[in-house]
Amino acid sequence: MNYQEALKYKNKSIKEADESVTKLYHILIAPSDKTESVNYIHHFLKNPKACKDSSCKEFSSDGDFEVVSVRKDDN
Repeated sequence: MNYQEALKYKNKSIKEADESVTKLYHILIAPSDKTESVNYIHHFLKNPKACKDSSCKEFSSDGDFEVVSVRKDDN
């Protein structure tokens, strides 16, 4: 999906998610390409507060995105 579609999907997913999900997981937009997605997730996890939703665009070569959940650090 394109970035705007992914953003709408992410916002809907967060709104409908159980509170325990949002406490345990980051819900984020990532490139659909698996290598690009891994690179973005590593970048995101270094400093989640510094990343905006649009940060994922820098890691995508084709403008195709998906919404993923990543377990939050226990700290």
